[in-house]
Amino acid sequence: MKRPLRLRLILRDLAAAAAFGAMAVSGQLPLPVLGAFLGALVLALCGLRLVARHARLSALGLLVVAVLLGLQLTSGAMNAVVAACSFAGLIAAQRMLSTPDAAADGQTHLTSLLMVAGGAALSGDMTYALCLITFGVLASLSLALGVVEAAVPDGEPVPVRAVMRPLSAGVAFAVAGAVAFFVLFPRLNWAMVGPRSAPGLGASSAGYSNTVRLGGAGTIKGNPRVVLRATLTPDPGLDALDAYWVGRTYDTFDGMEWSNVVGAQQIERQITLRPASDTLIHQRVELLPAYGASTLIALEMPSRLGNARAHSPTGTRSSPVQLRGGGEVRFTVTAPSYTYEAYSLPPDAKAGLAPGLVQAERDQLLALPEHLDPRVSELAARVLQGEKEPLAAARKLASFLQKDYAYTLEQEGIPEDPLSDFLFVRKAGHCEHFATALTLLLRTQGIGARLATGFYGGARMDGGYLVRAGDAHAWTHVLVPGRGFVTVDATPPSNRTSQGSVYLEKLLALYEAVEARWRNSVVDYSFRDQFELASALVRPPRRPRDAPANEAPSRLPPPRAWATAAIVAFIVWRAARFVSRWTGRAPALAATRFLDRVDALLQKAHVPRFEHESLEDLTTRLAREGHPLVLALTPLTRRYLEARFGGRALREGEAEHLLATLRRALDAEAARRAVKPAGQAGPTARAS
Repeated sequence: MKRPLRLRLILRDLAAAAAFGAMAVSGQLPLPVLGAFLGALVLALCGLRLVARHARLSALGLLVVAVLLGLQLTSGAMNAVVAACSFAGLIAAQRMLSTPDAAADGQTHLTSLLMVAGGAALSGDMTYALCLITFGVLASLSLALGVVEAAVPDGEPVPVRAVMRPLSAGVAFAVAGAVAFFVLFPRLNWAMVGPRSAPGLGASSAGYSNTVRLGGAGTIKGNPRVVLRATLTPDPGLDALDAYWVGRTYDTFDGMEWSNVVGAQQIERQITLRPASDTLIHQRVELLPAYGASTLIALEMPSRLGNARAHSPTGTRSSPVQLRGGGEVRFTVTAPSYTYEAYSLPPDAKAGLAPGLVQAERDQLLALPEHLDPRVSELAARVLQGEKEPLAAARKLASFLQKDYAYTLEQEGIPEDPLSDFLFVRKAGHCEHFATALTLLLRTQGIGARLATGFYGGARMDGGYLVRAGDAHAWTHVLVPGRGFVTVDATPPSNRTSQGSVYLEKLLALYEAVEARWRNSVVDYSFRDQFELASALVRPPRRPRDAPANEAPSRLPPPRAWATAAIVAFIVWRAARFVSRWTGRAPALAATRFLDRVDALLQKAHVPRFEHESLEDLTTRLAREGHPLVLALTPLTRRYLEARFGGRALREGEAEHLLATLRRALDAEAARRAVKPAGQAGPTARAS
């Protein structure tokens, strides 16, 4: 049996690894399955095919694993898709370590395809896309090398270098054709099956809690992970938002941490927090797995939140929302990611006061810790100098804090009185210190205020906005008569957004842009998108606003339509040439003409050929029979394969030289047969 080509096996195993990675990026495969496949991959790449010697034992092991997975599935401990993907990965591992023959190759590629399909069911995100492309390229090269390897006679080296370039070009052409097929072929939206969400590969970063405790380093400010995507209507069109995304508020401070009086527990499909105005800012929000919380956030001041959907690895389901204390709205369904809609009042609205604010809650806005340092009240009075108007007083105190206090994320230890430590000792802290100080300074002067938490800002990306974990922020709500709660932020403006590495944020922003393009152009691509794409290519350009009223609009197609027609015509022309070349309508290739001349010589010399036997098969058969013609046919066959499939064309005069060598060999064989005694025919006398 011919020894298999090592490069082909390596490409096959790496393709299987990419297919397995398409499932593994979802983070849902069991750790034993991950370990088993990675171990098998290392052994396979090292050429250690252990299953080849223990085939029955490995098959028995797979049967045991199938039973265990079935038990976990029936007990509800494992999802059906995860169980199927896990078993497919183990089958691929077993086939990779088995005897490398045609059956093992086919089964490995087949299970790899199943793993790719499983990865689409588990995740389908951008990382899955990279695994999918890698699998397609490596598997195609492995299969193509298998075809070339089968055509080379036994004992002859496979012309790997000569064929890799045309094979790579063929793979690129196949990928381009697949993309064109995807764009043009009518389809249903993948999302109609139900968008799924993987839990992600890293720990979540937001994590709203029932309290906010002062002290410690603000490590979250350096986290560049994106936690939120949002599109706004009307679109402000700004590169960076100067806006606050509020999640919840706190009205009770005990000297160390913030909490709030528990409010009503209300569960609805949609929660109304405050009356709407004539103009609302609509937000379509997606909370990503990095968010790690169940609290809905919206631009200040939120009016309505609802239409929530929870996206889990097993599918998508609607989620009612629950109104809790501090104006917090939570999802009632636990999932890695969510989408919902929110409506917020415009920044200049005066209806910011939530209805139903009872007297006890108003009193809580003035509550002070039991052992508040008296210097806090003295500092507030000294700065305000008699200013009693709430908004003016809050802005005056915020300006004082921004001027005389430094922003820092480095906080060693937790002092007994963090507020006094910030105001009178360190005079440096992060946003929670600034917001707490402003809120308590106002309360000592009889001005109602509370702490608000959420995010600040938003970076423009692909028509929407991205918010990072590092944009987590705390600020102050001041109760202003006639206006309700008004935001005043004591944190220096340059320190409100993410404090992480600029280069890392740019890199992640690029990744988010590519992922958003993947989601819009692939995952959510549907027949409607195809229709809009076709319409955009032929739709005449819009009439300019400043065009004269009597100017007749152009009836000619736009330039993009002409460009598209030219591209389509070129593709059709190239495809027609490609088809005609294989159907005989175009002149035969030089290698094909060379083969025709070889066949003519062999037929003239009465060299027997079986039906449908190729030149390569003939050379292999004659080599097994020890026929003298093998010495002339072997280099001739190799050069034909290189010229036909490897892109290494026959040099000038080379074909004539090879044919002359074959003629001499045929003449010598004819002379040898002529001198043989009658009745002793050689191997060439046997007809098929």
